[in-house]
Amino acid sequence: MNRWIPFEWIAAVRFLREGRLQTLFIIGGISIGVGVIVFMSAMLAGLEANFIKRVLTSQPQIQLLTPDQIARPLHNEPGVVENAVVQRPSQRVISIDQWPKIRTQMAAMPEVIAVSPTITGSVLAVRGDASRAVSLTGIEPESYFNIVRVPDYITVGKPRLTSEDVIIGIELAKNLGATVGDKLNLRANSGANRVLTITGLVDFGNKAVNQRIAYVALRTGQSLLGMVGGVTTIDMTIKDIYAAEDIAQRIQASLPVQADSWIATNAQFFTAVRAQSTSNTLIRLFVGLSVAFGIAAVLIVSVIQRSREIGILRAMGTSRGQVLRVFLLQGGLLGFVGSLFGSAMGAAALIYWHSMARQTDGTELFPLILEQRLFVLSTVLATATGLLAAMAPALRAAKLDPVVAIRG
Repeated sequence: MNRWIPFEWIAAVRFLREGRLQTLFIIGGISIGVGVIVFMSAMLAGLEANFIKRVLTSQPQIQLLTPDQIARPLHNEPGVVENAVVQRPSQRVISIDQWPKIRTQMAAMPEVIAVSPTITGSVLAVRGDASRAVSLTGIEPESYFNIVRVPDYITVGKPRLTSEDVIIGIELAKNLGATVGDKLNLRANSGANRVLTITGLVDFGNKAVNQRIAYVALRTGQSLLGMVGGVTTIDMTIKDIYAAEDIAQRIQASLPVQADSWIATNAQFFTAVRAQSTSNTLIRLFVGLSVAFGIAAVLIVSVIQRSREIGILRAMGTSRGQVLRVFLLQGGLLGFVGSLFGSAMGAAALIYWHSMARQTDGTELFPLILEQRLFVLSTVLATATGLLAAMAPALRAAKLDPVVAIRG
């Protein structure tokens, strides 16, 4: 059977078996390194996915608003400014001009998944002697729920919104002493008043938001805020979440609207995600370098210890290329075998940590994400690292003069 196995494989495996203790130590080191890489990569991917999910399912990825209202200086004569200092005016709540046309344009963009018009404003929620100022959002449920996953955050009741319904935050319900099925009186500054039925309580995981949020049907919101037929925002979700800022800038440059992306409105969160990704890359780099130096050190010692054997092989006709391949194969085999054990160790450690780590409410800290691609890449990178680390020892072995090596 050995006659079908190339000489380089036979020699490489034999050298590894003869230095059994060294081989076991270096495989152990590689396994730990690959295990750390797999564990950290999968855990950080899970944490990032959890953060992204929490942020992007509770707010639009791009939001179009009316541009800021600015005061223009008065001109008495051509070229003469009468008031050089212009005070910024108060920002009135006004509708987006020609919003149905803009919504149609946005829906036609290939990067956009969903578009929904909304109207927002402040109203007073009153129930008995209790009252709270709330942020009212009028929506079209069939389109808005594709952008902000309100049904996923409903804790009590149903995500139903007819013209007579309202969905409020759990903290607001607690402050008002209300629950599903109760009546809630909403009063606007304009004097408009509506009594609606609470159909659901929503929990976005943010106490401040839960104290102020209230959803009604779009027409109900337009009626309360005195803006019949108007909307104050157009919410959007897109295919590539990390392209949100570029798309928002393009929209703002081409339309008379202000476009805010989730990246701009969550700058600190986005910076934290990027920093986390950079840290993960640096960890993998340093672990990879440690593994590479370990493999190189073991193989250099192996070359020194086997100088006489290498000289005999060269004297018997073994070419420099064959000697080179023997030590490259050793490096590749060490990296490959170590990656298999390391991947198993990393996956086992992650599964255990996932079962133990919990948030204060008892839910999982991060979703368990074990992609096949991660294990394939880890194996390929560890094997490639082994080959590269073996390059210097292999070249040294190939350059040995057989006479000098035999003489010792």
